[in-house]
Amino acid sequence: MSVTDLGMPAFPAAADRSTRDTRLRANLRYATHTIRDKRARAVGELSDWAQLRAAGRAIKDRTLRHLDHYLERLEEAVTAAGGQVHWAADATEANRIVTRLVRATGEREVVKVKSMATQEIGLNEALAEAGISAYETDLAELIVQLGKDRPSHILVPAIHRNRSEIRDIFRTQMGSWGRPAPDGLSDRPTELAEAARLHLREKFLRAKVGISGANFMVADTGTLVVVESEGNGRMCLTLPETLISVVGIEKVVPTWQDLEVFLQLLPRSSTAERMNPYTSMWTGTTDGDGPRTFHLVLLDNGRTDTLADTVGRQALRCIRCSACLNVCPVYERAGGHAYGSAYPGPIGAILTPQLRGTASALDASLPYASSLCGACYEVCPVAIDIPEVLVHLRERVVEGGKVVRGGMRTVIQPAKGHAAERAAMRAAGFVFDRPGVLRAGQRLAARTRKLHPRRLPGPARAWSDTRDLPPVPAESFRDWWQRTRGAERGDERVGRGDGRKESGK
Repeated sequence: MSVTDLGMPAFPAAADRSTRDTRLRANLRYATHTIRDKRARAVGELSDWAQLRAAGRAIKDRTLRHLDHYLERLEEAVTAAGGQVHWAADATEANRIVTRLVRATGEREVVKVKSMATQEIGLNEALAEAGISAYETDLAELIVQLGKDRPSHILVPAIHRNRSEIRDIFRTQMGSWGRPAPDGLSDRPTELAEAARLHLREKFLRAKVGISGANFMVADTGTLVVVESEGNGRMCLTLPETLISVVGIEKVVPTWQDLEVFLQLLPRSSTAERMNPYTSMWTGTTDGDGPRTFHLVLLDNGRTDTLADTVGRQALRCIRCSACLNVCPVYERAGGHAYGSAYPGPIGAILTPQLRGTASALDASLPYASSLCGACYEVCPVAIDIPEVLVHLRERVVEGGKVVRGGMRTVIQPAKGHAAERAAMRAAGFVFDRPGVLRAGQRLAARTRKLHPRRLPGPARAWSDTRDLPPVPAESFRDWWQRTRGAERGDERVGRGDGRKESGK
């Protein structure tokens, strides 16, 4: 997957293909329903979940308001603990820094902890171009890498694969990447896990360089935190001589007390566990314990631009739990690949267009990849109002306007293909601003309702191919009120009275 996936079609075209894949839909339906049911039970155990959620939101908002301060404090703490901090304005700079650091070790192989940030910047591809092999060690990421595939879920990147497909990938591809799969490998989970364990063990023991992301960074002490369920991350974080961590600047939290809140929110919302089996924390370097050299690459790549948007900045609260994906009816049917980004699902639909802009057809289409049902907001552990941001970004796509790109204020033009939508919204605004025109239109629609089609013509046909147009009532509420209540009260205006409506009207 490239850094931006500019070759990907817009979401509607990609989703049209993926929704026709019956195996994909079956895999997604089973997995997402299983995960969200387990999450609901785990969250239900806590009587103070709403308070924890509010606390997580408040901590993130406070940190983002003073992000410069906390990042400088983090840099000082990491440096004091023996680490080295590098600042990367964009994906190109981050890839260049990491490539230079790996080359300086003289190594040509690295092992990687699962990391959304490195997927976002296309680090594996950048390292490959420099002659460096990057081996994914998370089981699902390994499946994706061996299958020459792309991740489709934040928590479970290979969610679109079933056990039989994974067995076939291991049988045919493991040998070309290292230790081959055992003879007669079946699709039993225990055998698949053992094959992956044996394949990865030799890489862990040989690798001199590890690359990770981080779930959180504690500004006070310079501590980085990775939570995981398999133990592969801890191997990557402790065995290599050099550790390079690429982390988005929004992952910083001020104190350990703040971290405590997120270590309760994240595991229950992601893996439906009370706490993650492996919570690894490291602060700089320590003689005789862990890597001898530690580098922290702080990644911007559009985050400060996003921070400048007072509505859209709430996307930076995200702790990558994936709860929004598991409840989203659009994601369940379309799958993660249709989003053309490292961040699929509802959070990707609001984060990607802000990090990358809306210049491409793909990015301009992502804010529309939602039914606005609001389920994503209900499960978000840091209360990101995803529907609000989606509507905000749709307005930006249709109307254009002032944004911040590359740290500079600029004015973007409306995306192509939305002229009819803009005209319709302006016409609606004109009518709603003029009660007399609205009343006349309602009466005209009611009197001609028998002539109305059940399907829309022209380009709008696609909308009505899967739904009926709502029937127009015989009279408007305004006329009904005047006819049934207006005379007895002498009231010419709708809005007075008790506002009750009789059944059948």
